[in-house]
Amino acid sequence: MDSGHLPRRLLLAGIGSAAVAAAAGCESRRATSSTPRPTSSPRPSGPSRGGAAALRRKIASLLVVGFRGAQAPNWIIKAVRDGLGGVILFDQDLETRSVRNIRSPEQVTRLVKSLKDASPGRLIVSIDQEGGRTSRLNPSNGFPATKSEAEVGAENSASATRDWARGLVAGLTRIGVTMNYAPVVDVNVNPDSRAIGKLGRSFSADPDVVVSNAAEEIQAHRAAGVKTCLKHFPGSGSAAGNTDFEVVDVSDTWREAELEPFQRLIRAGLADSVMAAHVLNKQLDPAYPASLSTATVTDLLRGRLGWRGPVVSDDMQAVAITDRYGAAEAVALALQAGLDLLVFANQQVYDPRVVDETVDTIVKLVRTGRLTEDRIDQSVARVDSLRPKR
Repeated sequence: MDSGHLPRRLLLAGIGSAAVAAAAGCESRRATSSTPRPTSSPRPSGPSRGGAAALRRKIASLLVVGFRGAQAPNWIIKAVRDGLGGVILFDQDLETRSVRNIRSPEQVTRLVKSLKDASPGRLIVSIDQEGGRTSRLNPSNGFPATKSEAEVGAENSASATRDWARGLVAGLTRIGVTMNYAPVVDVNVNPDSRAIGKLGRSFSADPDVVVSNAAEEIQAHRAAGVKTCLKHFPGSGSAAGNTDFEVVDVSDTWREAELEPFQRLIRAGLADSVMAAHVLNKQLDPAYPASLSTATVTDLLRGRLGWRGPVVSDDMQAVAITDRYGAAEAVALALQAGLDLLVFANQQVYDPRVVDETVDTIVKLVRTGRLTEDRIDQSVARVDSLRPKR
């Protein structure tokens, strides 16, 4: 590898399956309670240290929200001015099947600039640009076609992966994106998975191939100042369904080896953030999906794997959690579990009030003592590491 890249021997220095299995096994034994441990005293909280408005701004800074329009609607501009943490861009609107935010490179560049200009802080402008079918920037809106992770992993050439990743990143920096929800580091356990394998979203069934190619992709993003996100923890490669539309249980199909890419990339210093999946994995938590599970996020990811940075949600409006818990309770459980940045794609439902409603929900959690303001401050500090430099 060239001088900006970690030696291949470091990345491929295996963390044996036995070690990973021991960690997972320990977590499985510890996850015996179906009730998340509270992160605070149940006593009602006093006034916010900086006042009610300051608390609301801190909470808003932990949210990423999607919106409709090739130009930013008034409600999203207001939310950004009031401290919204970030936005997420899509090419297509799921409900209307029409163009959502991206019509051309010139148009979306103007859109992004208008959002950044409205922000009093360092706005996160995020996107899912994985390559292949999961590419919001694509030939339909004036961007080059890109290979999928599966195609890249099949070739498994460091130089070819580097070139591919630099191509992905060039599109992001061209329009002003600051964070990409990539790479997918799920191991391709089930090639017939409707969420991962069939869409070509995994580099390989071999954790070594996943790690080496993900590392090249992350390095290319870092060289351009774009943050990345390892997904979908603790592994969705065996998932038969898609959590956007249904509850997905991987309890009988998940394997400990699916932790390896996360653990090895974290240990190599190549993680900017980690996305928690909405999959139910009873090997790790008998009751809660990973994204709402203290045992999975706090005990396993932060404890055993040693991750100290931000944990990002998958879409908080996904059917996998909203149908069972409702929007407000899902937010409460996610924050109690240890998540920091909550993403609302506004695709499953479209709610221009989602920012105010979610902030209201979290303020109530603090006021009633279910969360502490210190817990909010911890997430603010972690999320700040994802913000672009001025």
